[in-house]
Amino acid sequence: MKQVSVWVSAMRLRTLPLSVSGIILASSFAHYNGYFNWVVFLLALLTTLSLQILSNLANDYGDGVKGTDNEERIGPKRAIQSGLISPDAMFEAIKINILVTIILAFLLIFSSFGAQHFLLTLLFFALGILSIVAAMRYTIGGNAYGYRGLGDVFVFMFFGLVSVIGCYVLYAKTIDHVVFLPAITIGLLSAAVLNLNNMRDIDSDRSASKMTLALRLGKEKAKKYHFFLVITAIIISGLFGILYFTSIFNLIYVIVYIPLILHLKTVKENKDPKLLDPELKKVALSTFFLSVLMAIGHLL
Repeated sequence: MKQVSVWVSAMRLRTLPLSVSGIILASSFAHYNGYFNWVVFLLALLTTLSLQILSNLANDYGDGVKGTDNEERIGPKRAIQSGLISPDAMFEAIKINILVTIILAFLLIFSSFGAQHFLLTLLFFALGILSIVAAMRYTIGGNAYGYRGLGDVFVFMFFGLVSVIGCYVLYAKTIDHVVFLPAITIGLLSAAVLNLNNMRDIDSDRSASKMTLALRLGKEKAKKYHFFLVITAIIISGLFGILYFTSIFNLIYVIVYIPLILHLKTVKENKDPKLLDPELKKVALSTFFLSVLMAIGHLL
């Protein structure tokens, strides 16, 4: 039983709501336009969750074997860092996770496109492979992009653009302009979560030569970059509400601006990186609830 709890902890369940935010939004747009399919929805959720867990395990493995996760790290102890899971056991779990993800992705693509949309099938198989590689290569390997300050770009692309726009295409087999602003919003807020994580770990990452964007920018500029991400997300989501306004109920998601603005105040006043750790959960959950309320508002 204890070993099960160790693996559950390694999967970092608190990151999962953020990962499905784009799926929820895309599905609401598909439902509004008459394309929704429950099988595609459930498989999209499962595939996304599997990819996020793969990313979490791979990050634990990559940072663990490189020694990046050490006593200087502020966040929760990871499995390899704490010695609760060996690198070999983690690598075996990663291989199993990859197999599960491939199976789920295959079922998702087949359920969506069947044999009738050959080019889209090829495109989404390529996207699936890229997603798996991106999940792995953030920290694993000698040229891991997370160690070169490129994590923010990949998070914006995969959590925002690919998640929202790609999921909508799974339903509709085409792209609709309605998905672009929400996709950018979710991508920016997801990048903000990563930046906050990197701001928290800036000192330990420096000693481990993990050159994140936050480390490249320095503490003060990283704060300004964080403000840019969150404020731009608020502006773009607000613009979406104006452009697609049909009822005052469409705008129920603006209530989430309150915790986001309070969060920015906390970040501005922060002097101790340790105190940024609780803010990670706040931004991740705010993003999740923003997507849920934006989805509900669009359907009302």
